[in-house]
Amino acid sequence: MAHGEDTMAVALRRRRFTLDEYHRMGETGILGPDDRVELIEGEIIEMTPIGSRHAATVARIHHLFSRRLGERALVWVQNPLLLLQHQSEPEPDVMLLAPRDDFYAAGLPEPPAVRLLVEVAESSLPYDRRTKFPLYARAGVAEAWLVDLDGARIEIHRGATAAGYRDVHAARTDETFAPAAFPDLTVIPRDLLG
Repeated sequence: MAHGEDTMAVALRRRRFTLDEYHRMGETGILGPDDRVELIEGEIIEMTPIGSRHAATVARIHHLFSRRLGERALVWVQNPLLLLQHQSEPEPDVMLLAPRDDFYAAGLPEPPAVRLLVEVAESSLPYDRRTKFPLYARAGVAEAWLVDLDGARIEIHRGATAAGYRDVHAARTDETFAPAAFPDLTVIPRDLLG
């Protein structure tokens, strides 16, 4: 070994992917239908497996929103959100979208269509807080709720800015709250958590 070689650091570079490359990976079978991944700022991230508690919470929220909102919003569950400017295509657990006759067949929803975004977190809580919610804010998602299953709490994130959400509030156990886009859709944490 030549002198100095053992102290040289190897600079590792991550290969980032564009949305087009990510979509081609799906089309060609590199990423299959059973691969639970999402594209976050050019990186392909493997999503954590969905356990029964997580699945039940998503189903409860979907049922509640669908029943209470009817035709006023499309309840979009574990489907992609296109964040073109950020080379990202996350799959939030639940979104309330502006209704469209084609159900977004002509193109995936983008932040202006999102009335509320909800992430249900168990083991993903630190990742959601540090990575996904700041990304949602930078992309212009007006309101996002973080359902913390282990902490049995709901965080309401509003006031999207380039630096993150300006207003973050943890709802008290007995507190009534509603999405800003649907002020009549009042809930308490137990409605979402079970």
